[in-house]
Amino acid sequence: MSEVTPPVAKRVPSERVHHGDVFVDHYAWLGDKSDPEVISYLDGQNAFVDAQTADLAELRESIFGEIKARTKETDMGLATRSEGYWYFARTTEGHAYPRFCRCPISGDDDWTPPEVSADKTLPGEQVYFDMDAEAQGHEFFSAGAVSVSHDGRRLAYSVDLEGDERYTLRVRDLDTGEDLPGAVAGTAGSATWSKDGRFVFYLTVDESWRPDKVWRHEVGAGTDDVLVFHEADEHFWVGVGATASDAYLMIGADSKVTSEVYVLPADDPTGEFVSVAGRTPGVEYSVDHAVIDGDDYFVIVHNGDDGAGGRSVEYAVDIAPVGDIEARRTLVPHDQSRRIEDVECFRDYLVLSYRSGAVPRLAVADLRAVDGIPTVDDFHEIVFDQELSAPALGSNPEWTTPRLRLVYSSFVDPVEALDLNVATGERTLLRRQTVLGDYDPSEYVATRDWAIADDGTRVPVSLVRRRDLADGPAPVLLVGYGAYEMSMDPGFSIPRLSLLDRGVVLAYAHVRGGGELGRKWYENGRLQHKQNTFTDYIAVARHLIDSGRTSAERLVADGGSAGGLLMGAVMNMAPELFTGVLAAVPFVDALTSMLDPELPLTVTEWDEWGDPFHDPDVYAYMKQYSPYENVAPRAYPAVLALASFNDTRVLYTEAAKWVAALQAATTSDRPILLKTEMSAGHGGVTGRYKQWAEIAFEHSWILRASGAV
Repeated sequence: MSEVTPPVAKRVPSERVHHGDVFVDHYAWLGDKSDPEVISYLDGQNAFVDAQTADLAELRESIFGEIKARTKETDMGLATRSEGYWYFARTTEGHAYPRFCRCPISGDDDWTPPEVSADKTLPGEQVYFDMDAEAQGHEFFSAGAVSVSHDGRRLAYSVDLEGDERYTLRVRDLDTGEDLPGAVAGTAGSATWSKDGRFVFYLTVDESWRPDKVWRHEVGAGTDDVLVFHEADEHFWVGVGATASDAYLMIGADSKVTSEVYVLPADDPTGEFVSVAGRTPGVEYSVDHAVIDGDDYFVIVHNGDDGAGGRSVEYAVDIAPVGDIEARRTLVPHDQSRRIEDVECFRDYLVLSYRSGAVPRLAVADLRAVDGIPTVDDFHEIVFDQELSAPALGSNPEWTTPRLRLVYSSFVDPVEALDLNVATGERTLLRRQTVLGDYDPSEYVATRDWAIADDGTRVPVSLVRRRDLADGPAPVLLVGYGAYEMSMDPGFSIPRLSLLDRGVVLAYAHVRGGGELGRKWYENGRLQHKQNTFTDYIAVARHLIDSGRTSAERLVADGGSAGGLLMGAVMNMAPELFTGVLAAVPFVDALTSMLDPELPLTVTEWDEWGDPFHDPDVYAYMKQYSPYENVAPRAYPAVLALASFNDTRVLYTEAAKWVAALQAATTSDRPILLKTEMSAGHGGVTGRYKQWAEIAFEHSWILRASGAV
């Protein structure tokens, strides 16, 4: 490796005073994006990364080539039926982005998707959005909405060219291919059509970049857009959409722990949205629309009344006649052994998505086989052979569909799309993800293990490896997240094969703060219980070492965004357990961010982390673990921190300050690297070839850090 040294960030003392506590931040100056010295510093860190990883160039090229060789570059998406058309995507070799296409259905009874091939077009095929062409000339390109009106005549689409997740919304006439007047800048990306095609509903954001307003745009009218909803409470984000039946437009207002849903009959798009079940602090709910025996009902998933005058930790499903919420009754009761996540309603079916045993599951109730309102006993689980799998409802835009599109994924099986005949249980394989070359799923194995946390809690760990891997300590990449009740579910990855085939074991630590084991698992890893997330992860690392699966010299930690906070915390608490840490867009200056209500997301995030701005106890608790404040002279592992200059969720400043402090503090000779994408946002670079190159870069670093190469 090169003897080039990183640029040394100057120290400019800046006092942060809260609740009588003084913290001196020497690197706050790095937050000024307009300062040429900041740009020079980031460029210098990027040059240091280049020098430190120059010897990995050949390995990077090999990994990129492997990803490319295993991926069917010219690939046709599986067609999905919606309102008179089959919709699909074409991805072509050499093109970074797909083309979105459609062709007319042959008749009302045409439910078998057409075979889309590379060498011919389908009858009546139309490219209605050529993403590759739209992206030409742009360093960064991200599409938000790509939504066709119900009559199929117009396309509402939005694009972000900076990475700051602020989209310009346009409407295109699909007959002429021309955009209509009235582009709307600064939207939040989504677009929902009224059923008559006259209006598009979209979102805008406040000064903190929180989606807070819903607007109604009359297509081609040239009139001012109408504000139809404004959420003044800074804890809440707003979304807009429609029920699966398209009978109702919906607005959702959600904080981290509370929600409210408003509905409007779709045939009255200029009417007033009305709340379904009000807003109760601590109660979350979602709503869909079902028709049972000719009557209209709202199906409500909620964590509200547990039947004994209290609020349940876990979720239930209620059903209520439209217009008479007081007559609601329980459809699926609360059950501590499962976490209900959603119910999707179709003309003939109700599909229950839930979580049990730390994996997602599906169950279906066939309304045709039920006399009246179904009960919990009418839901039948769809069972798959692979224990560690993630079945999910696929794209089913047609409410009247006679069969259900399912998606199946596991750690070792390529993704499958299936049609389910609910009445017979018969499954038809429609498409399996193509993996070129000689990939054989039987050569890999995924298993579940359990680590014991300091307080005796059993923490699930998913392990993926080659079946022929020799016994003894192996290189391990330990992935963690542990926030927002989000789960790391089984899923297949072509790029991951480049690690597995070089002897790396992939380990996923399902720590508290995530949602793998239900709402209580989440509650016990947030706010004043956040330390459990970190100690769980450390317990998993120690379990892997003590069981002989790996050693501290071969264990690399990996987490991004809120998982980057996890990385920073465990590095301070137990640096001796890891040889390397990969932290992508890491939330490592959490306390500073949560003390600034003017920053994007801060107020809404208080429900997740606590409010240190007003509460001295929260301040003291967060200061104990916030990574940046706790950097101290230690023998830190090697670090690769990845930041994006235009990120609006986790500002680049967090990684920049953290790395500056780490480089000054570490007593080891393992390099601390900061790689900043200067034209990207929270999700990193766009375009599949750039993304593959970035993956190859990260994987080559992991392989070297873990001793696999």
